[in-house]
Amino acid sequence: MFIVDDIVLSPLKGLIWLSEKINDMVQREMSDEGLIKERLMELQLRFELDEIDEEAYTRQEKELLERLDAIHGEEDATPTYRGT
Repeated sequence: MFIVDDIVLSPLKGLIWLSEKINDMVQREMSDEGLIKERLMELQLRFELDEIDEEAYTRQEKELLERLDAIHGEEDATPTYRGT
């Protein structure tokens, strides 16, 4: 009976394992300061090359700066980093 349970539940266990891995990756990506700074530089380059307009640049920059502020644990929602 124990083996049958393992066989029947293995797809569910695999799904749970996969969702935990995805959650870990998302958490790591959301809290990696270096990755966010890299994305800020990438965003600025795309703006300077006219791949995105100013509105998209401003919106995405704001999101990234808020994530940086959240990482630093600042309670003030005003971004402290300015990139132009």
